[in-house]
Amino acid sequence: MSSGVLGRLSSLTLNIKQLVGLLRLSPSLHSLPSPQATVGATNVPGLFREPYIHSGYRPVGQPWHCYALSLFQSHNELLNVWSHLLAVPVVLLRFWLFAATGSLTLEASSLPLCLYLLSSLTYLTCSTVAHLLQSHSELSHYSLFFLDYVGVAVYQYGSALAHYFYCSEEEWRQSLVGALFLPGAALLGWVSCASCCFAKLYYRRPYPLHRKIFQIVPTGMAYILDISPVALRLASRHCCEPVLVLHALQVAFFLLAAFFFSCPVPERFFPGKCDIVGQGHQIFHIFLVMCTMCQMEAVFKDFSVQRTSIMKVHGEFSIWLAAGLFFILVLCSMLTAARMRQNVQRQLQKERMKSE
Repeated sequence: MSSGVLGRLSSLTLNIKQLVGLLRLSPSLHSLPSPQATVGATNVPGLFREPYIHSGYRPVGQPWHCYALSLFQSHNELLNVWSHLLAVPVVLLRFWLFAATGSLTLEASSLPLCLYLLSSLTYLTCSTVAHLLQSHSELSHYSLFFLDYVGVAVYQYGSALAHYFYCSEEEWRQSLVGALFLPGAALLGWVSCASCCFAKLYYRRPYPLHRKIFQIVPTGMAYILDISPVALRLASRHCCEPVLVLHALQVAFFLLAAFFFSCPVPERFFPGKCDIVGQGHQIFHIFLVMCTMCQMEAVFKDFSVQRTSIMKVHGEFSIWLAAGLFFILVLCSMLTAARMRQNVQRQLQKERMKSE
């Protein structure tokens, strides 16, 4: 072995020793606080408790990184986090594979598809972050779930865009519903965001029925409108077509998700037995992800069939106008969430002053 090589090896060994010495002198990662053990429902404020869930709660008031590290800890939000977190790379990979086939072009006709993908990633990411970090404090809890509602509104309109430009038929587009579809979808998306934020802020446990009505009715109205072009196809055509089977599955999975979102089952019948795995909200998350996957596959198939005629049927101006509504919805929803957060801050400040 040459002296030059030996010299480089000795230099590398010296550098490694110096690096190890620096690591020993610097604070170790092990010296950072780790997530505390989970606690029972009586050990967290009422805001953080869920009906029929008795244990698996993360203590409130830990450093932020403890909640980030709880991604690898067993607690009652773990499946809610991982169900949507794992869906993010799956959506990205599927879109990349679709784009790699050459089906996607840098034209206005592909813009609604890209916005649909963005909306899917937005709701998945917002939900993941909200469920992972919400136990930090009351303000964080409210703020992150307001952000979650923004993600839902964005996904609603993103789905509407894809359904309108790629999945609708001429008969439906010529109807009154078709004419008002895009502005109506944007408006109902914002209304669902605002009403969910309102219900989250102004109703305390034990939640009255009014809270669930504020959450479900606007969101349900938005879904009925958003799915209307697909529903017409399912009602008027042979459902054995592969793309219609996918559309039928996305509807079925959404309805199942809506059921488990609305009803705390099975934990209602097995209190304390579904604390870590098996809660209705966890099942809701799984069915919603399955709905998104089927919807995405159906949209890809419809886009592949319609892509040569999209510009002729819809026109470039209408595509850009619809895209503009997307960003207006994002802005309005974010401003609404920010305003609600300010209300939370004032409310918490009043409560602190009263306690003092």
